[in-house]
Amino acid sequence: MKFIKDFFNKNEHNFEKGGKYAKLYPMYEAFYSFLLSTKAVTKSRVHVRDSLDTKRYMSIVLLALKPVLFFGIFNAGYQAHKAVGMTLDFWPVFITGAKLVLPLVIVSYAVGLAIEFLCCIVRGHEVNEGFLVTGMLFPLTLPPTLPLWQAAVGIAFGVIVGKEVFGGSGRNFLNPALTARAFVFFAYPAQISGEVWTKLLGSKEQLVDGYSGATALSVAAASKSVATVEQSLVEAGFTVKDLFLGFVPGSIGETSVLCILIGAFILLVTGVGSWRTMLGCLLGAVSMVFVFNAFAGPETIGFFGVGPLWHLTMGGFAFATVFMATDPVSSPALESSRFIYGFLIGVIGMIIRVANPAYPEGWMLAILLMNVFAPLIDHVVLQRKLKKRMPNVI
Repeated sequence: MKFIKDFFNKNEHNFEKGGKYAKLYPMYEAFYSFLLSTKAVTKSRVHVRDSLDTKRYMSIVLLALKPVLFFGIFNAGYQAHKAVGMTLDFWPVFITGAKLVLPLVIVSYAVGLAIEFLCCIVRGHEVNEGFLVTGMLFPLTLPPTLPLWQAAVGIAFGVIVGKEVFGGSGRNFLNPALTARAFVFFAYPAQISGEVWTKLLGSKEQLVDGYSGATALSVAAASKSVATVEQSLVEAGFTVKDLFLGFVPGSIGETSVLCILIGAFILLVTGVGSWRTMLGCLLGAVSMVFVFNAFAGPETIGFFGVGPLWHLTMGGFAFATVFMATDPVSSPALESSRFIYGFLIGVIGMIIRVANPAYPEGWMLAILLMNVFAPLIDHVVLQRKLKKRMPNVI
């Protein structure tokens, strides 16, 4: 650690104003604060000091994402081995999964950070640690077979359009990772549709290198009868237990509800994640499930009859609720607004999931929509509080 600090201090004059690399100071400062600690500290007495700075905040989120990432790597390899009848021993499966998942993570960070550094150098401001989380969240929302060039284009769009055009970290009103995911979804629907492609491992002479399989959501959406929808899920090989543990095809980070709950525990204990937003999403989603169940009948689609346990364990609900909806920048600023924000995400996401036959999932679109309305929710809640205040006595 001392060697690293001495190296930075020795070369600092080259990056300061007047130095030959002065334009690259944002890059120097970014690596310094990432490896050591930020030099910009509050000295005035009027400020409130808190140990939870931006770097620690992002580090905790990355720690919470570790169980999801590791299981996503394992499950990608597990599904690939299972598809061709190869061994399901832990290490061969994990190594295969790493070969599928880690390139997506590397591309996400390489392209996204390159754009971040370029924008900061042009504007002359510091690099924010926020992309460390965005760069991890984005690949976790993708299927493991997505072409790397599509992932590169997607993260570039998310960083530029979702964040940098608004001034960078802290000024964006859309979640950059979801913006990138939405772009990939609409630009390349064949590779990121309701069906999930599973990598086939074999020789170069094989006719295909992957096959598409139905997810639990697509099976439920295709069911014609309310009475048989859950039976159709079981016959397709899905159980609530498997969905909860995560041994099913799906996007890298969305399959294991158990690992996501471990991440949620870390976020809640450390105070990084908003429990109001998570609770609001849960109550909103469950409320809509009960509404759909109440209207389920012979004339409705089978998805109307799916119970709450199935809905809460299948698809991306848990991942979206814990890691996407709780983004502090694109969420409402007021604590009391976050429950309303989360509740509306749960309601809208479940409506899109159940009532939209072309797209049996709704959390990405629901969160992006509520990102737009987050300032309005804050405004309405604040105005209501102001009206309840006691007028000044003159």
